[in-house]
Amino acid sequence: MMSREDFVSRFGGVFEHSPFIAERAYDAGRVPEPLSAAGVHASLTAVFQAASPQERLGVLSAHPDLAGRLAIAGELTEDSRKEQSGAGLDRLTPAEHARFTELNSAYVEKFGFPFIIAVKGLGKDDILSAFETRIGNGRDEEFATATAQVERIALLRLTTMLPEAE
Repeated sequence: MMSREDFVSRFGGVFEHSPFIAERAYDAGRVPEPLSAAGVHASLTAVFQAASPQERLGVLSAHPDLAGRLAIAGELTEDSRKEQSGAGLDRLTPAEHARFTELNSAYVEKFGFPFIIAVKGLGKDDILSAFETRIGNGRDEEFATATAQVERIALLRLTTMLPEAE
């Protein structure tokens, strides 16, 4: 069986900057053997869903703005950089970048956490459309949507990390 240190080292970043999820999954005996994307995802997601609303808000808040200042400064995690680049968010026109910046600011002001969407398979226009739709949601609905997107991002990351199991 994998050690706690190895498990947390390998899977602690699946939920953005939130190693406590992997730590709690390991401590609860939720390390599925053999390791598979689906099994690890189920374990980590159960811990995420059982976390307090404040802890889940912390996980949401750990996500970077799409095409935001961290991307410009080159300070995204490697996973986030690849995800945003794959969706073309590193190749926005000045006008598109201004629109993302405007929406990011309005969204964070309204909801208290950044806009989160699993960008794999989406283009910048798809993301912008979802952004413009979701900013009209109520906070509870958007919190639920954002947490579901975080779980989807985690599954996509795990599928990349453990492709042989899928």
